[in-house]
Amino acid sequence: MRANSSNTGVCIFLTGLSGAGKSTIATALAEAIRTNLNRAVTLLDGDVVRTHLSKELGFSRADRDTNIERIAFVAAEVVKHGGIVISAAIAPYDAARAAARRRIEANGRFVLVHLSTPLAVCETRDTKGLYAKARRGEIEMFTGVNDAYEVPNKAELTIDTSRVSINDAVTMLLATITKDDA
Repeated sequence: MRANSSNTGVCIFLTGLSGAGKSTIATALAEAIRTNLNRAVTLLDGDVVRTHLSKELGFSRADRDTNIERIAFVAAEVVKHGGIVISAAIAPYDAARAAARRRIEANGRFVLVHLSTPLAVCETRDTKGLYAKARRGEIEMFTGVNDAYEVPNKAELTIDTSRVSINDAVTMLLATITKDDA
């Protein structure tokens, strides 16, 4: 099984609430692609991107959209050159995800994956205490508490990580990204 036998690049765009499992799945998927498909992978983790590429941005809708626009720009460049990129960002707004899809699909494949893990489960996984701070009013514009998360209506795959193991999620994702290759 080979990914992108036609040298078409692909972006696997993981979206979901904080604590849904985006970074965990992205890391496991990247390793599986390297091991099973013998391909290099670029990983654009939301926290890392905010630290290095978008550190001046806040969490207003405009700033969040700008962050996703920057992720899409980098991903489109990787995809344009036949690469595989995994993005793991909350990306709460449908319009920003649609714009990312358009930009990336101009250069290759875009696979939107919604990690639909319930809010209550995400809160139990919150090691930084961000949900509790948001519920106490200490954090404004926190997705899922006092800011909206618009559920994707055009996801190629939906995974609830409270019901699907990391290994099974990775298997599903590998099947999705390699299904068009023969």
